[in-house]
Amino acid sequence: MEDKVVVVTGAGGAIGRGIVHALAAAGAKVVVNDVGVSLTGQGGDSAVAEALAAEIRAAGGQAVSNADNVSDWNSAQRIVACALDHFGRVDAVVNNAGNLRDRFFHNMTEEEWRAVIDVHLHGTFFVSRAAAPHFRAQNGGAYVHMTSTSGLIGNFGQANYSAAKLGIVALSKSIALDMAKYGVRSNCIAPFAWSRMTDSIPANTPEEAARVEKLKRMDAGKIAPMVVFLASDAANAVTGQIFGVRANEVFLFSQPRPVRSVHMSTGWTPELIAEVAIPAMRSHFHELERSPDVVCWDPI
Repeated sequence: MEDKVVVVTGAGGAIGRGIVHALAAAGAKVVVNDVGVSLTGQGGDSAVAEALAAEIRAAGGQAVSNADNVSDWNSAQRIVACALDHFGRVDAVVNNAGNLRDRFFHNMTEEEWRAVIDVHLHGTFFVSRAAAPHFRAQNGGAYVHMTSTSGLIGNFGQANYSAAKLGIVALSKSIALDMAKYGVRSNCIAPFAWSRMTDSIPANTPEEAARVEKLKRMDAGKIAPMVVFLASDAANAVTGQIFGVRANEVFLFSQPRPVRSVHMSTGWTPELIAEVAIPAMRSHFHELERSPDVVCWDPI
């Protein structure tokens, strides 16, 4: 990553801190972006990003802070402009900014829906789009987006977050397809780590408490090596993929593909679908699972 310029959004949290420190240690010049608010949107302190950038500089790295909001188009443009103004270019964007408004779907308000979609999905698009002209002009660049098993698999009380995170996967794939001719790559990571985002997980039952204890053993710093790799030239043949990082494990996630097909030469009626098609496909149906049901083994 020597002399590469990387924008990292939401850098002030546990995962973000690990990412910016690892990038700087690998030789990158880093734009440390964070608005300095709580997960629920309270506050707002530019000192959060500046303190982290100062840590990197004190350790001998190169970093500049930025407190613009990813969820606003013009603000997102300023985040990328910050890289250009201070370092003259941008080589990678790490879309890590996030928030939460957990609520069961039937109780979720419009504000709770929009707040999460704005930061995760709109924010990822806005910052990525701001960097796109510069990536095209230099015939190269890398996007690393944070998704979640809440979207890839499912979870309770996170319709807004799940929709945004699965939307990011589709956005990443579209970026990878649209910008491949310019040498631009786009990949996703689903991080498993104890951070502000997971600190809100309820622990009201013995089972929930046990899950939280497992999460606490997952060091947020373990996510950073995969980010550094995907942002680097070593990953120039890796694009359109979804990875997971869980302690010392690295996953490659599957992507939706047809698993079963049935044909009726005379055409289908609703009755025939019920009598023939559904029974033929039922053995391939997915269970109504949540993330901990699928990734159910202890972290290594």
